[in-house]
Amino acid sequence: MKTPSEERVLRPLPSFIFASRWLQLPLYLGLIVAQAIYVWVFWQELYYLLMATFGDASALEHVLDSVTVEGGSRPKKPNETVLMLVVLGLIDVVMISNLLIMVIVGGYETFISRMGLESHPDQPEWLSHVNASVLKVKLATAIIGISSIHLLKTFINAAAYDEKTIVAQVGIHLTFLVSALAIAAADRITPAVGGSHEQKHV
Repeated sequence: MKTPSEERVLRPLPSFIFASRWLQLPLYLGLIVAQAIYVWVFWQELYYLLMATFGDASALEHVLDSVTVEGGSRPKKPNETVLMLVVLGLIDVVMISNLLIMVIVGGYETFISRMGLESHPDQPEWLSHVNASVLKVKLATAIIGISSIHLLKTFINAAAYDEKTIVAQVGIHLTFLVSALAIAAADRITPAVGGSHEQKHV
């Protein structure tokens, strides 16, 4: 009778194919670099907003250009609309950063190797039951949240966009929403189909 350690030994070709999953590791490391860039962008935009609030002309110009505010004379300090648009931009950066964390941690745990975080006090709640299907639903939900932020920024600053652009953004957002609902529905149907398939073979 084979011991558990002997049963885990794979033949050379399956072992090589299985080990190829580590080729994804540089991709996740690259996403960590992208995460660091987003942290830099966040603090840079926050710095410009702070300097613009205190009356720095060049910082204010940068802020107004970044939020594409239209109007006659530009304000000497960020007004309520500008502040709201900049803050929504910062929230957008945070949500994309959250999306990156889900892809990096969830993808590594699902497709490369276990992290062994079961007894760690800071283990994310969603990671305890993550799989490829759950990860897809969570990513779709995160994308809808990011799209909602972009849409809200457009509505607040609607004067800076033409009607076709606004309609296109609404259409894209609805497409994301329908896609997420379809993914969630497929995720709920698949286990049921699998379960009924197994019962037929009992």
